[in-house]
Amino acid sequence: MRNTAKITTAVLAVGALTLGLTACGNDDANKTGAEADPSKPLVIAASSVPHAEILGFVKDELAAKEDLKLEVKEFADYVTPNTATQSGEVGGNYFQHKPYLDDFNKKNKTTVVPVVTVHLEPLGLYSKKVDKLADLKDGATVALPNDTTNEARALKLLEQNGLIKLKPGAGNEATPKDIAENPKKLNFKELEAAAVPRALGDVDAAVINGNYAVQTKLSPKNDSLALESAENNPYGNFLAVKAGSEKDPRVIKLAKLLTTPEVKKFIEDKYDGSVIPAF
Repeated sequence: MRNTAKITTAVLAVGALTLGLTACGNDDANKTGAEADPSKPLVIAASSVPHAEILGFVKDELAAKEDLKLEVKEFADYVTPNTATQSGEVGGNYFQHKPYLDDFNKKNKTTVVPVVTVHLEPLGLYSKKVDKLADLKDGATVALPNDTTNEARALKLLEQNGLIKLKPGAGNEATPKDIAENPKKLNFKELEAAAVPRALGDVDAAVINGNYAVQTKLSPKNDSLALESAENNPYGNFLAVKAGSEKDPRVIKLAKLLTTPEVKKFIEDKYDGSVIPAF
């Protein structure tokens, strides 16, 4: 998001989806809170894995019990779900964590807010060239997601595993420029998060977001060289809506359903530790 061209590319990549939403999106999108018509479908934007899969389970197995009509729109990027939520093209989204949303709202003057946290996707370091972290050679190239908070998160993972040391005070906007010590003289290739898995074969290692790892058949639990701890982790993914829509009765129903024992079991059974319930 520091690079306008990168954002433009991501938005163009899902242009057809956005146009589709404009044409057939939420009819009462401009109504918020209790004013929204509970009989109309609630449209939620989501990343395909695991978010849309979890929402699909809710839609197929649980929504009827709460008389909730749910529609899921899948997106391949981390920008359009928030802009579509802000504009009212969708009723909410499910794909992000709080540090990312805080940064997005600040930079884009949007008013998207979290409703309920559902799961955590541990960020991991992967490689097709080495089997152990210690085997990563001096001068190796490591791919990183280039959006502000996930890049800082990736650098913190490398720091926690002794590969680099960040400058004191480097926070959620840290970049490779904030590295104080780099004993292996690692090189960094910054890419849009969705593109990092595709670059894995071209670099020595890559820090990949959990949803993209699962989507590309990588197991964070089994395949990563290093993996985030779930303990006290601030990067839980949540259902989010435009401010004012928290009291929409459909949103209240969905928040309740996303944190049921049935959803917890679905996540645990399907993802085997690669995605972790956060409730």
